[in-house]
Amino acid sequence: MAGASPLSPLPVGVALRPAGDADREVLLRIYASTREQELAVVDWPAETMQSFLRQQFEAQDHHYRQHYHGTRFDLILLDGEPVGRLYVARWAAEIRIVDIALLPEARGHGLGTALLARLLAEADAAHLPVTIHVERENPARRLYARLGFRLAEDKGVYLFLERPPAAQPTPP
Repeated sequence: MAGASPLSPLPVGVALRPAGDADREVLLRIYASTREQELAVVDWPAETMQSFLRQQFEAQDHHYRQHYHGTRFDLILLDGEPVGRLYVARWAAEIRIVDIALLPEARGHGLGTALLARLLAEADAAHLPVTIHVERENPARRLYARLGFRLAEDKGVYLFLERPPAAQPTPP
């Protein structure tokens, strides 16, 4: 399962492409957008905030690349412009959503739902569960619940969610 399955097309205007070194700044911007609400209460000078966000982004990126072997690191493009990131590991026993994040202007329009539905269809075809770590306070938890993800393990700040594969039809 090295690549994405062609089971379901992406929405019109949406594409995935591998993120490369030239994308570091846009990836940092996507990452920073996921921390905006949390850091809104911090009264730091802009350059201190930027330095902190860059350090956190680099640490997260290093962690993902060191611990999630076999991950595909993609930018989500809408009409050719980066609007998010989707990092997915396809392992023998599961499909792990390592990270999915959209810029604020791309949220709430069904893009995340469409991308997740595509991964769920791929997992169902391979009869694999889909897993993800989610922060306890992440508003996307409602979306994951609607898509059939259930708590597999409470890890404190993070919850480990799993969506089992859809039941396969029994052959006659």
